[in-house]
Amino acid sequence: MHYIGRFAPSPSGPLHFGSLVTALGSYLQAKSCYGKWLVRIEDIDPPREVKGASSLILKTLEVFNLYWDDEILYQSACSERYQAVLQTLLDKQLAYFCDCTRQRIHNLPYGLYDGFCRDRHLNGLNQPLAIRLKQTQPVYQFTDRIRGIQTFDIPNAQEDFIIHRKDGLFAYNLVVVLDDYQQGITEIVRGADLLPVTAKQISLYQLFGLPTPSYCHLPLVLDNNGNKLSKQNHAKPIEVINTQSLTIQALQFLGQQIPQDWQDATQKQLLDWAIKNWKITNIPKQNSLLTTNIR
Repeated sequence: MHYIGRFAPSPSGPLHFGSLVTALGSYLQAKSCYGKWLVRIEDIDPPREVKGASSLILKTLEVFNLYWDDEILYQSACSERYQAVLQTLLDKQLAYFCDCTRQRIHNLPYGLYDGFCRDRHLNGLNQPLAIRLKQTQPVYQFTDRIRGIQTFDIPNAQEDFIIHRKDGLFAYNLVVVLDDYQQGITEIVRGADLLPVTAKQISLYQLFGLPTPSYCHLPLVLDNNGNKLSKQNHAKPIEVINTQSLTIQALQFLGQQIPQDWQDATQKQLLDWAIKNWKITNIPKQNSLLTTNIR
């Protein structure tokens, strides 16, 4: 099977160094497998989006010579496809409406939903309600290509999770599976912050009878407080004037070999070298602090 990978940022702000690590890791893995690398803009949460962030993200990738191999998919243009799948799940009684509050669920054991609305037959006509998947394909473990066997506790794996939010927006776990299938993604390389929801996504692949991609969860870049570098934590945007230096730092963070004369290389030459020498087995399994100053 021809390899197809992807990078799928949300336009909630410009790329930061943690984003670059993910973009570079997914790009090098795809190219080292002689595959395609796609970019998807996950713009399904308008309240969190920053105006102009999508175009800024794409321009930043181009500055780093991280060019995608096909048309960009914008999730905001896919609502009709998502809605059709959602309605099919409802029609087949594989999903149901739920009016439970966050406070109620927070007070439950483990803070996990208990299936309270499964048999209440709510219809969502008189008020906006969330829609939950009726979990019939719980996944208790999977093998990550970087971190090995990942195990999930029974209550978490069996939870009926939300696939459409009360505010009318589609939930991430549903649309990411639908889009990865739509784009033919064979392997997902992304940050380890998404490890906890991977089992839920695999359960959707199994429910839909779709081939499940392989997974590689990259280590997270942590700040000095031990928090993941993220837009929510006000991570600084990367400065595109030092592309080679930033690329080298990202490669070092991913445990990769560095060419001795990298200062004399163009960005394209540096990427070509990195593709030839890429070793996924060298990627660290643990999150870590960024020890080098980013300039």
